[in-house]
Amino acid sequence: MVQGLDLSAEVIGQANLGDMLFLLVGRRLPTPDESVVFNAVLVSIADHGITPNALAARLTYTGAPEALQGAVAAGLLGIGGVILGVAEDTARLLQDGVGRAAALDDGALAAAAEVILDGVPAGARLPGIGHPIHKECDPRLEVLFTLARRHGAYGPHCRLFELFGEQANKRLGTALPLNAAGAAGAILSDLGFSWKIVRGILLVARAAGMVGHLAEEQERPIGWAVWREIEQRVAYTAPADQPT
Repeated sequence: MVQGLDLSAEVIGQANLGDMLFLLVGRRLPTPDESVVFNAVLVSIADHGITPNALAARLTYTGAPEALQGAVAAGLLGIGGVILGVAEDTARLLQDGVGRAAALDDGALAAAAEVILDGVPAGARLPGIGHPIHKECDPRLEVLFTLARRHGAYGPHCRLFELFGEQANKRLGTALPLNAAGAAGAILSDLGFSWKIVRGILLVARAAGMVGHLAEEQERPIGWAVWREIEQRVAYTAPADQPT
């Protein structure tokens, strides 16, 4: 039995892996529309290329090929405030903002966005805004929000996220794009998930990406090449108070 359902009779063959994760965390199977959007979020997060997390997994596998699970874990341990943890931070701010909003119309949500911005310390990173590669537009965001609208999952958290981005750029005098991790936090919030579990949901997606990198590392390894390249480029500098 899983969340009150018979695994063999009611889940296997009827739910995909994303649906199963939704069931485990949300305690019910998603509707067909929710399934489309939830799985789209997982797919958007699964692999982002040769990130520090992927390198950690690959280099760990280089040193310990007998411990594939350790390499996957190494890749997941680096997920935090800069990488992927942004989704959790965005969801937390949005859920707090929606909870405080006097209403769910644009005026009230815009006011909530201002309150959120007022609470962010000067110079702090704004979650969900900006991207190191996608400088003008994160192409994944529009796809995710289009799916969310089409399948009834675009709600006040998604709208507040958009208004938050608009207000932040006005204050900063910038044109930073909203990013996919922030969109994931907004959509998962509108699907009813607490910000406290958002990072856990996305960890499952990124675990698939780590396994994919390790499968590639087995066939076309880069671990040793990365190590040699770094060794050649980084010179050792002795502490100033010690003789060389």
